[in-house]
Amino acid sequence: GGSVIDSGKAIALGVPYEGGVWDYFITKKPAEKALDVAAILTLPATGSESSDSVVVQNDELQLKIGYNSNKVRPLFSIINPELFYTLPKCQISNGVCDMMSHIMERYFTNTIHTDVTDGLCESTLKAIMKNAKILDKDNRNYDAWAEVAFAGTLAHTGLLGLGRVGDWASHKLEHELSAIYDVAHGAGLSVILPSWMRYVYRTNVNMFVQFAVNVMGVAASFRDPEAIALEGIERLESFFRSLGRPVTLTELGIDGANFEVMARKITWYKEDGSETPVGGFRKLYRKDIVEIFNMAKPS
Repeated sequence: GGSVIDSGKAIALGVPYEGGVWDYFITKKPAEKALDVAAILTLPATGSESSDSVVVQNDELQLKIGYNSNKVRPLFSIINPELFYTLPKCQISNGVCDMMSHIMERYFTNTIHTDVTDGLCESTLKAIMKNAKILDKDNRNYDAWAEVAFAGTLAHTGLLGLGRVGDWASHKLEHELSAIYDVAHGAGLSVILPSWMRYVYRTNVNMFVQFAVNVMGVAASFRDPEAIALEGIERLESFFRSLGRPVTLTELGIDGANFEVMARKITWYKEDGSETPVGGFRKLYRKDIVEIFNMAKPS
């Protein structure tokens, strides 16, 4: 799975490097060389078997940070659906949430004239949801696994984001949950994504209407686009629930004690008030992030 493959990628970066491999993640310095990486996938989720991305966690600093370099994109990967038959339901659904989030981080964009990649994102999301429901009842279904595994790989190759500016704020928020609370990445994303959507959808309501109609099957209407957008978000949240995934921080046992701490880490907030916002769809600052965390924890 992603944690194992990413650990391999980090080792591949670190072996030929004279310093500490954590330097790459903090400074984002370009990697000059790395060992060759190959993968045998046993948990479809992160798409790390085809991506240039590596995410590692520093338990001492409670940081979870990503790094990108084509030097660690695997030379080849083996994806055999029969290797997935023994996965427990919670890991199947966590993987589904993760790969869907990789697509939605790219899909929700303010870039226009993206008809081709819009369609690719939408069809891949629908294929994942269709086959995830099959696997929820039959986790030894070869054909459903083949569809889901291929979709997870495709979700993170970069193809579905071609020609568009993605967002990635939800991933940054979830990384903080994983770093501090040891939350499974997919379970954290099933909580964060709907709350992020409800916070930002008015930034480009038409994008969310398109998602609601083309992906979530909401009936099209010209009368109330906001209602359609919200219905699409509600249906996505219901889909996560149907797979047994949490949709609130309360379900994960997380209170609001660290919301401010996490928001400051995400935006690199300094005591002089300077900060670096995150998100390509809408820029999110410390106060925005705290609000999203609060929305994800119903009172």
